[in-house]
Amino acid sequence: MPMLPEEFAELEQFTDWCLPTESQRYAKRLGSTMADMQAFYDAITPRAEEAIAFCDKFSLDDLPEDVLNLMHLLYSMIIVSFPAECWKQPKVPDTGSTSLDCVIEPVP
Repeated sequence: MPMLPEEFAELEQFTDWCLPTESQRYAKRLGSTMADMQAFYDAITPRAEEAIAFCDKFSLDDLPEDVLNLMHLLYSMIIVSFPAECWKQPKVPDTGSTSLDCVIEPVP
């Protein structure tokens, strides 16, 4: 069963990035190879504006599950953008074992 709206069917192969929390998305980033992140980033980036416009057609309080998954995919695109565009590695350079945990995040 498809997880994304049919208009974004070509992104189905990346639905393992449809994660509901920032901490899950960050853990996925740290556990992914740069090749996997780059493939995901290269696939979704050209469709990002269209995906945002698609999500904007719905109320945040009543998103269909497939649209919510698309929104989570966009959030994951954001979390891999710096590794893909700048650092060429999953972790923030020169941070050692430093970490930052979100205590609150936007919903959905």
